[in-house]
Amino acid sequence: MEFTREDVRKIAVLARLDLTDAQMDHYAGQLGRILAHVDKLGELNTEGVEPTSHSLRLVNVLREDEPRPSLPNEAALANAPEQELGCFKVPPIIQEM
Repeated sequence: MEFTREDVRKIAVLARLDLTDAQMDHYAGQLGRILAHVDKLGELNTEGVEPTSHSLRLVNVLREDEPRPSLPNEAALANAPEQELGCFKVPPIIQEM
């Protein structure tokens, strides 16, 4: 597939890129070669090949989630610079207008 300067310009507008004429010519050639390569890959026989996102199987190695006693409120707030009603008191980050 051939890419024209106009095709690259449309893509550049969508990507909010400001390209020179020389860059558009350069990228038109590159995009054309990329699509030709993708077309070539489409010729391969992939019958029976499972789609994958990684070359290796990924295994989740997290431990089981088991309930256990939590830290007492007094211990959690022991080093808090300020507390209010059994909670950490922090300065506001959103100011009213």
